[in-house]
Amino acid sequence: MAKYLYKLGKLVVDHNKKVIGGTIGILIIIAIAALSLGPSFSDEMSIPDTESAEAGKILEKEFQTSKEPAPGTVNLVLKAPKDQTLESREAVEAINQTIKKIKEDKSVVSVATPAELGNYNENKQIGYAVVTYKVPAHKVTEKSKEIILNSIENTRDAGIQTELAGSVAFSELEIGGITEVIGVVIAYAILAITFASFLAAGMPIITAAVGLGIGILSILIGTNYLDIPSFALSLAAMLGLAVGIDYALFIMSRFRQELAKGHNLKEAIAIATGTAGSAVVFAGLTVIVALLGLAVAKIPFLTMMGISAAVCVLFAILIAVIFVPAILAVFGHKIGPSRKNKLLEKLTSKKNKEQSNKWGHFVTKRPWTVTILGILLLIVVSIPFFHMQLGLPDNGTKSAETTERRAYDLLSEAYGPGYHSSLVVLAEIDKSSEEDIQTKINKVIEELGDLANVDSVSPPIPNESGNIFMISITPKTGPNDIETNDLVHSIRELSDNNIEQIKLLVTGATAVNIDISEKLNDALPLFASLIVGFAFILLVLVFRSILVPLKAVLGFLLSLGATLGFVVYVIQDGNFINLFGFPTASPVLAFLPVIVIGILFGLAMDYEVFLVSRMREDFTHSKDAKKAILAGLKDSGGVVTAAGLIMVAVFTGFMLAPDPIIKSMGFALTFGIIFDAFVVRMAIVPAVMTLMGNAAWYLPKWLDKILPNIDVEGTSIQKEIVESKTRNKKKYPPRIKEERVSE
Repeated sequence: MAKYLYKLGKLVVDHNKKVIGGTIGILIIIAIAALSLGPSFSDEMSIPDTESAEAGKILEKEFQTSKEPAPGTVNLVLKAPKDQTLESREAVEAINQTIKKIKEDKSVVSVATPAELGNYNENKQIGYAVVTYKVPAHKVTEKSKEIILNSIENTRDAGIQTELAGSVAFSELEIGGITEVIGVVIAYAILAITFASFLAAGMPIITAAVGLGIGILSILIGTNYLDIPSFALSLAAMLGLAVGIDYALFIMSRFRQELAKGHNLKEAIAIATGTAGSAVVFAGLTVIVALLGLAVAKIPFLTMMGISAAVCVLFAILIAVIFVPAILAVFGHKIGPSRKNKLLEKLTSKKNKEQSNKWGHFVTKRPWTVTILGILLLIVVSIPFFHMQLGLPDNGTKSAETTERRAYDLLSEAYGPGYHSSLVVLAEIDKSSEEDIQTKINKVIEELGDLANVDSVSPPIPNESGNIFMISITPKTGPNDIETNDLVHSIRELSDNNIEQIKLLVTGATAVNIDISEKLNDALPLFASLIVGFAFILLVLVFRSILVPLKAVLGFLLSLGATLGFVVYVIQDGNFINLFGFPTASPVLAFLPVIVIGILFGLAMDYEVFLVSRMREDFTHSKDAKKAILAGLKDSGGVVTAAGLIMVAVFTGFMLAPDPIIKSMGFALTFGIIFDAFVVRMAIVPAVMTLMGNAAWYLPKWLDKILPNIDVEGTSIQKEIVESKTRNKKKYPPRIKEERVSE
């Protein structure tokens, strides 16, 4: 691999202007295509082959006449002042004025008032109006939303609290907000310190932005043809930006090292592309495989999330090994090590060089202490993981600053928390006499009403053939409460017990969310096993060792456990939620553990490869395990530390976002990197390898012979350089060169 990337680096240098122009041209073309098509995200989050999905299909077939997508709706949730009701003359007048303005929007089909719907609460202070559009929720325009926002100022000015709920979202996911900018600024500061150059610090961010732009725009185009959820864009942006900066950092760092060794600009770029570029390609492909592995869960929206993020990572790899070398060919002479730095390096004493690797000496002198403390820390942090509860966010988990959250709270106040967790039960009865059917359905209603945690059961609604009845159940508890989960299972147990020979199917948003959480929970062990097994095999190929890969995957499991444990401790248990900006304690995002496993695995292997490959390179020559560890920490430790800090900075920017899905993903990945990069890779890994000694690099001879040689360190490049010089000598003998000079 290194040999071919080395040749690619030379080719890019020779055609740097064409590469830069072509890359920018591709970005512009994709941008035009994306803007002309526009985004079309999917809100579908059901899972095939679950009871709720099956019931949903029956519900659509038996009780809906139209096969068109459901129209978008906005609920205007209203609360009158303390001394009034929504039936007072002042309130009715203000509500009618608001509705009159909303009806001016031609995309509105109808507006139903609280009086028409009869949905006042007991004291008639709270109710809601329903605005129905001609188009589905995701196609409601920004202009229509502005009309709603401007219209409700009438009721608000009249002292009526007015908030918005329904299928049309008003608190959209934002990409590139101020919090993300803060993360990028911090990353720039870290790069400036690493390179000691403001120009060099800006280059990884610019190249990463180009790759991210191509990736994000490609995903926006893809939303018109694939069912991609909106939050997949946030995950892709988060990961694409972080790895894009890191990959450019690794190549630029190696480029500066090669310049310092005396190589010319072209040779330094080619060697950096061949060596660091090999590690980038390997690490990036590992991340991509992990993301595509999300398809193992057989959950469509999760699969699309993995594919979307993988697209951004793929473009980050291509930009790193093609566009970054082209940029270095133009600006590389301005960011290389200065003569002063070279002189200082020559004058630096052996003692000072040793002092520059204080951390390496500290770890190798106290391997037992570092290993035990590191492992104990991660195990303690992992403990909360064992009572993890999965769920999906709703408006109740949003910030109180959003209108959706305030509407959620008003509806809970008016109708109880169970209003948000209503269940739809389909009772399917075998054809018999009408009297038998009525008797059986009455018995079912009675049985359902007697279940624990049931607040109310609606009268049954039959389908046209009269053998399927739709029953709405309102629980006493909210959608993410354990009691609601238990109620769903209790209803299904009634069906299993075959009460009155009636089949009961439960659906509705709450039941769908419960099924999603359980399906993801069941998929977790299989997905983790596949990832760990894949990692072990891959690292055996790369490091030609048994113990080093074993140590790597065990370290990954420790950091994964600590990450999920800390997520449960903060998000679910509610500790320090104010510190991290979470509005309320809530179940862990259902697909977060799977996402964390996939992404954290890829990033963990990034750091493992960049750090340990340098150790292996030194051990191959010196056969001194301790010396190899010190060399790895000295030469690659700083770059890995900077890369980890950049990841933390970028993910922290997303953690500060208001949306609960983005916030929880950013939070988990931020602390995942902290645990893996700094505790596992920079502390436990070198300490354990010190304890292993030379045995760390043992590989049975029979296995060594059959394993393919993946040249991540670039050992074939030296051979290529020698062969290149030999070819040049044959092509241009010394005499011919002299003649050319004289001419």
